[in-house]
This record gives sequence, structure tokens and C-alpha cells, in this order.
Amino acid sequence: MAGFRDFREIVAWQLAHQLKLRVDLFVCSPDFRRHYKFCDQLSDAARSGPRNIAEGHARYKHKEFAQFVRVAKGSECEVINHLIDAHDQRLITTDELAIAEQLAKRAMQAATGLITYLESTPDQPMPPYVAKGKKPEPS
Repeated sequence: MAGFRDFREIVAWQLAHQLKLRVDLFVCSPDFRRHYKFCDQLSDAARSGPRNIAEGHARYKHKEFAQFVRVAKGSECEVINHLIDAHDQRLITTDELAIAEQLAKRAMQAATGLITYLESTPDQPMPPYVAKGKKPEPS
């Protein structure tokens, strides 16, 4: 949870989501579509970042959340590798690679900052209904 009410408030998620949207633009092109397996791997890596941050946010322990963010960061690095491959295959331009790589690196830096924060702060107390295994009462 880490003090964020919604995972969309987290800068690391926002940047990971922007990277996913950038990759979506690439994989929609006909040139990419001809490389089905490569396209699928790139798309999956790009989706892993925001997906893992969102899932980690739902955990109540900061160390557990941090582990999900580590996975997201690894996936963002994997995206850079796939984009280098795409450039090598002349599927994207040097400028497109540079812009996407810069976005991926910003996402990775934000992930690193979030991990540092999570590992240096105490866990938030669990809501009573979670601690007792009960459903929350409607507001």
C-alpha cells in the first residue's frame, strides 16, 4: 500500500505505463507484426512493468511490494534490449530508439526510487478487516 491510495498515483507506474504505450505504437506497425514472436515478447515485457507495480501495490508489506517493483524494473530493462534488437532489424529508427530508451531509463530510475522508499519505511498497519480476515463494511 505504501501510502498511495491508488497505484496510478505512483510515478514509477505512470512512467512504466507511458513506456507500455510507446511500445504499443511500435508493435501496431505492419513491420513489427511480421515478427510475431518478437512482437509478443516486446509487448509482454512492456506490460510487465505497470502490471507488477499495480500488483505490488495491493500487498500490505513494503518488502513484498519492493520485490514486485524489482520485477517491473527488470522488465523495463528487457524492453530496452528488445528495442535495441528492433533497431538492429531496422524496425525502428535511431531517434525512436533513443526516445523509448530514455523513457525506459526514467521508468527504471523511478522504480529504483520506489524500492528505496519501500525498504526504508515501515509497513502501513493493515486495516482491521484484513487482519481479522473479514470483508470490509460498506461505507
